[in-house]
Amino acid sequence: MTEPATGVMDAVLDPAETDERAEPAWGAVVSLALGVFGLVTAEFLPASLLTPLAQDLGVTEGTAGQAVTATAVVGAIAAPTMAIITKRLDRRLVMWGLTVLLILSNLVAAFASSLPVLLIARIMLGISLGGFWSMSAAMAMRLVPMRLMPRAMSIILTGVSVATVCAAPVGAYVGDIWGWRTAFMIAAVVGALALLVQIATLPKLPPAGVASVRTLLDVMKRPMIRIALLVVLLVASGHFAGFTYVRPFLEKVPALDIETISLVLLAYGIGGFFGNFAGGFMAERSLKTAVGLAPLLIAVAAALLLTLGASPVVAAIAVAAWGFAFGAVPVGLQTWLVRAAPDQAESAGGLMVATFQVAIALGAVFGGLLVDNAGVASAFAYCGIATLLAALAAFLLGPKHAD
Repeated sequence: MTEPATGVMDAVLDPAETDERAEPAWGAVVSLALGVFGLVTAEFLPASLLTPLAQDLGVTEGTAGQAVTATAVVGAIAAPTMAIITKRLDRRLVMWGLTVLLILSNLVAAFASSLPVLLIARIMLGISLGGFWSMSAAMAMRLVPMRLMPRAMSIILTGVSVATVCAAPVGAYVGDIWGWRTAFMIAAVVGALALLVQIATLPKLPPAGVASVRTLLDVMKRPMIRIALLVVLLVASGHFAGFTYVRPFLEKVPALDIETISLVLLAYGIGGFFGNFAGGFMAERSLKTAVGLAPLLIAVAAALLLTLGASPVVAAIAVAAWGFAFGAVPVGLQTWLVRAAPDQAESAGGLMVATFQVAIALGAVFGGLLVDNAGVASAFAYCGIATLLAALAAFLLGPKHAD
């Protein structure tokens, strides 16, 4: 483990740390991927179940949609603070606790009789989501040798890719056949399976650093961390400002029917799945290339949609390429963050998750204002500019090497 920088509290390392990193614990890495799959599945469920859920609880769809907002807001708060709150606990126990919270949140949602009860469930999910995301990269760094870190993050993020492709359609199907509550019950079972695998595979991981508010501030002072967070802000805000409105674009510009749009969006999800692995492959060889090429490809996709998007073929290819590029984004950025602060990887991960959540909110709000006042093309233009700036920042100011 790299020695902490001046001003950062000394790391308390496990004596077995070196042995743990000498041989990769792939089973433990897969258990984290299962946890991520369960979290993202639960996060996406309300979107596919909103109509029956709102009717059953006696509220409007817009009001029920606040269940998603509650999760995001709480996740943004939990991400940078989880390492501080649990600073004396074995990280294995923390992960188990967060997965138990995931299971409970789904069970509470499944039996919710009112909107306040549902919001409590989603707040619980936000705590689990923010905590899990903030600590996953730091744990991966301790479960595999540093040279295999991108591969480990790629495996963990596979859970996101699979959930992105499957959660919404499966949730909608289950909700239509057996009711929306059954979908949450199934999500609870998924969480329970992830917990069993984590109990079987995660080794003891005593805290590798004593986190505090001062630690967060110290980590933010590091130039490479600030650059990485800037890239996160640009990529995430640009992506969500543009991609949130890809369906109305496909309906109006290439004038695709709903069936074709569904296939194009499936291609986006599949592209993200493979982009995740491509991001890991690139990051193992050149981290700068990985963090720079992905946003550059998103900028190219946005430009293609703006200039040649009237062609159904070009539009479909651009959306699939967009999915591939965005799938590669988290692997490189997570690896960059933990390498920039290996002594305080949990704090760095928490800052990244919080920045990502803030960028999602800013991107969605700004994109909506652009669409309402200047049309869908303006949101895509902002996306292209923001991601191009992110690519330039990564290439010009990013990590110097992959070691």
